[in-house]
Amino acid sequence: MKTISIFLVMLVVGSSWSFAQTQDPAEGPLLSWDKSNYDFGDIRQGEKVEYTFKFHNTGDQPLMITNVTTQCGCTAPKGWPRDPIQPGSRGEITLVFDSTGKFGRVNKVATVMSNAVNKDGAQVLLSGNILEKKLSNP
Repeated sequence: MKTISIFLVMLVVGSSWSFAQTQDPAEGPLLSWDKSNYDFGDIRQGEKVEYTFKFHNTGDQPLMITNVTTQCGCTAPKGWPRDPIQPGSRGEITLVFDSTGKFGRVNKVATVMSNAVNKDGAQVLLSGNILEKKLSNP
């Protein structure tokens, strides 16, 4: 009987400790995208594509974006909010893709570094197809 009592006490204490360690995903800033990927379709080599990803903070604390990084120099962040985005407020991140020297299907990921508690919302994707540059007739 003593063994069962000790087991039950340990089970209750262990359960309450693990519950206390679990953070409710609704607590803190949440980065929610209107659209997290954009397919720009077909473009010719050398053309630039610019797209603005819109988001809002669906959490209960201010969202701070500290940086936006990309995979290569062909894709660059043009701008993002430097001030805190309050709960319920919106923001935008603009990316520019330069197709010079590229050919075929491309997928370019940008990673948004922030204090958001939902790390699944940290990336956006630009994709499309690069066609050969059209040569002008002499």
